[in-house]
Amino acid sequence: MLNVRHSQVDRNTRLAAHRHRHHLIVGAASATVTVRTGDRDRLVPPAHALWLPSGTSHAVAVLHPGDSYVVAVDTERCPIDWPDPTGIRITGLIRELIAYLGGETCPEHTRAGAESVLLDLLEPASGASPPAPLPSDPRIRAIADALLANPADQRDLATWGHEVGAGVRTLTRLFAAETGMSFARWRTHVRIRAAFPRLAKGASVGATARAVGYRKPGAFSEAFFRVTGQSPSDYRP
Repeated sequence: MLNVRHSQVDRNTRLAAHRHRHHLIVGAASATVTVRTGDRDRLVPPAHALWLPSGTSHAVAVLHPGDSYVVAVDTERCPIDWPDPTGIRITGLIRELIAYLGGETCPEHTRAGAESVLLDLLEPASGASPPAPLPSDPRIRAIADALLANPADQRDLATWGHEVGAGVRTLTRLFAAETGMSFARWRTHVRIRAAFPRLAKGASVGATARAVGYRKPGAFSEAFFRVTGQSPSDYRP
């Protein structure tokens, strides 16, 4: 029912829009990729994945190199009926099951059970993966890509304006129009998303806070709770 393919992807790798006859789970073990469906870019950071129903036209671009994987799911026997592209949080157990099913040592007599457990565990990410819509205007897309590469970047919109050749009012308007949120809120969401894989690997709250742009762990914890409704420590093993 499932076919798992792992690959190492390079920065700026791109796949033109295409479709598959089966469902797909597109995931990033350590890479960061975007998947474009229709007129929307969807960010797939480490520790997350994207469910694509069969027949969904999608293009893929790699923002940061690393390990990625694709799980093809047979539509005939799949219990999941999500009609639209859906974000998924990849827990430790799900990650291990994907690795097991994609390995050469997975015996045939245990495969069906492992596949069934994996599909049963998949749930929409909901609040666990705060939205960070990717803009299309080249001026704020340049800002967005830079912050995705380095969430700790402290530059404000005035400084960014000098970089991309636009005023603060223009950038403010563009962020609101193209992402549905202010620049500050969008950057907070990017930072919280960047914190997930660090926390999942056991990094301390303080170290994670500094890595994603917060000088004080308390400020990071407050922002994390405001966005997710949970404490950063809830994501540590």
